[in-house]
Amino acid sequence: MPLTPAIEEPQIHESAQGPRVTPAASRTAQTPRPVPGPRPAAVPRPGRPGPARPAPPAQRAPQATPGPVPAAPAPTAPSVSAAVPQIQLIPASAEGALDAAEEAVDLLLDTGRAPGDILVLTSGDPHPWAAHELSFGEAAYWALHDAGDDVFYADAAQVQRAAGRPVVVFAANGGAVDTIAGALPVALTRAGALLIVCGEPQQINSVLGAGV
Repeated sequence: MPLTPAIEEPQIHESAQGPRVTPAASRTAQTPRPVPGPRPAAVPRPGRPGPARPAPPAQRAPQATPGPVPAAPAPTAPSVSAAVPQIQLIPASAEGALDAAEEAVDLLLDTGRAPGDILVLTSGDPHPWAAHELSFGEAAYWALHDAGDDVFYADAAQVQRAAGRPVVVFAANGGAVDTIAGALPVALTRAGALLIVCGEPQQINSVLGAGV
């Protein structure tokens, strides 16, 4: 029996294959775009609170039922210590009491006291300002007192006529002992917050008490 030659399987040469597709150099692979999701809440600016989100209905607290309004407490009476002015003693001789009073006034003004808050009383010779203003007459002099917009200087014997002011400066610059003893307690009642006494400590303590 004759042998039949083996059928060779046809070979496919590389040149016979179809054209090879290569990606173009100028095109780049596109990255997939992200799927849009929910936008985050806006960040509030520094110092400015962001808008408050309303609470869901299930989390809201039940509204309180209005009840009776409590009565306001009764006003309390002011303490006695608040009504009593402070007393400050500046040791000075009769000759230097007026200068000490002037220094006290300057210090009060420098620390913020208004000029109309200060009344200065002298037990001896009047202050030069008072002597000058009295030269225009009693009416004009006391009109300045009633205006209350500047430091006022008066004789301690006229303390009953002077109106009260937050600060009273008493200069024991001479005069009768009875005048000082009678004017000092009244000057204390005229002082709303502070009484400054310039004079001999022994004499002042004998009138106002050893606690001065």
